[in-house]
Amino acid sequence: MPKRKLFRKSSLSYRFARSGLKTLAVIAGMFFCFAVLFLLYENQHETSNPEMSGKQLSKEVIEYKPLVQEYLKQHELEEYTGVVLALMMQESGGRGTDPMQASESYCGERGCIENPEVSIKQGTKYFAGVLEEADGDVKLALQSYNFGRGFIGYVKDHGGKYSEDLAVDYSKKMYKKLKSTIDFRCIRQESKELNACYGDIKYVDAVLAYYEDAKTKTDTDDVRLAASTE
Repeated sequence: MPKRKLFRKSSLSYRFARSGLKTLAVIAGMFFCFAVLFLLYENQHETSNPEMSGKQLSKEVIEYKPLVQEYLKQHELEEYTGVVLALMMQESGGRGTDPMQASESYCGERGCIENPEVSIKQGTKYFAGVLEEADGDVKLALQSYNFGRGFIGYVKDHGGKYSEDLAVDYSKKMYKKLKSTIDFRCIRQESKELNACYGDIKYVDAVLAYYEDAKTKTDTDDVRLAASTE
């Protein structure tokens, strides 16, 4: 016996069914597009926020962990091992003879440290000093590691708490003051546009981008650090 069609192509029911299927297809397509756009937005949001980007420490930096811990312990700051490893990653990736880029604070000029242990000893000493002067404000200490101790006094004269706006203002001020005597290289396009080429105005975020991974590579208590960086 021949099968009966549910309804003929010319019937009203057929036209309604076909119209309904088209509507469902359009709705499904719209949902798919929204889903793709949402995923792209989330991905962009994560990569544009350094603290969420989850950058990884290099093998060279991780190998320096015992030495970093040893010298931080001398300053009773062993719990800051993670942040100092993140700082080293931003400075050099653990490469070269001066992985902490501590020559300027050591001898007043670049490139004078030729021994990684001397670099770590000096770098942790300088970090301990700026952290103390910054009254434990980790972000202020990090930016001061990049800008120099003068930034701490500037912040204390302008509210007493680190902010990126203050970092930009200080960079602009120092760049204007020193650009005629020093050949500056703008690290970022944004710095160039703002005339803020003294140091790195995004240094804090750049360091903290490595911090989550650094915490997983250390076995020290980072409670004070976590509280200070929120």
